[in-house]
Amino acid sequence: MFYRGKYADGGDGREMAAKRQRTVDPGSSFYGTSPGSSFMYNPTPYGYVSQPPPPPPFPVVRLRGLPFDCTETDVAEFFHGLDIVDVLFVHKGGKFTGEAFCVLGYPLQVDFALQRNRQNIGRRYVEVFRSKRQEYYKAIANEVSDTRGSSPRRSAPRARSYDDGKDSAEHTGVLRLRGLPFSASKDDIMEFFKDFVLSEDSVHIVMNSEGRPSGEAYVEFTNAEDSKAAMAKDRMTLGSRYIELFPSSQGEMEDAVSRGR
Repeated sequence: MFYRGKYADGGDGREMAAKRQRTVDPGSSFYGTSPGSSFMYNPTPYGYVSQPPPPPPFPVVRLRGLPFDCTETDVAEFFHGLDIVDVLFVHKGGKFTGEAFCVLGYPLQVDFALQRNRQNIGRRYVEVFRSKRQEYYKAIANEVSDTRGSSPRRSAPRARSYDDGKDSAEHTGVLRLRGLPFSASKDDIMEFFKDFVLSEDSVHIVMNSEGRPSGEAYVEFTNAEDSKAAMAKDRMTLGSRYIELFPSSQGEMEDAVSRGR
């Protein structure tokens, strides 16, 4: 499972501390007198105490050159073996720029992610760069502002025809959700649909072949009228992500959930 934000104090804490300790110069004045010097300050046990090491850097990388039909699952497979906390695709003027931010589970995994630089997703090679917490948060703010503004995605011809298909689809009481944060829980989804009566048993998070969240889920509503009314939440945000909703069916839901088991 992925857990948003739980990246700094996990199982790598002791390893990080040990690594930082090894970088300290053993010949510095804080570790006693160096050979041949009679003037070096030699601290007592109650003398000057060095400052604690700085916290580890925020584990985020930026990707450039992604295919325009790229999904969160594609990025997770690109970084196979690493812990993916979040994938944020960058849009400008309602169009995908081919860039994304990927938050990893631990700071040490950034170096492994950088080793994937110029490897392919589909037919495109993808560039991977170091990034910073501030850049990631700024991208989140821009995405939220974009989706709450004029909804430019709806003005695109492809998006418009897609929405028309949603509107004409038959409702059976089941909705499919796409674009969920990998850390989203059943409680998060129930809160997203807080205007409707749901239970944990009516929320089904779809897993990928590795048993990790795929970014999709299915929700069973009390009746078809409720699922149709819930479509008003289409493209609204959960956390930093806008969520797409699609009318679905019991059969499609069961197939998707069983594949992830």
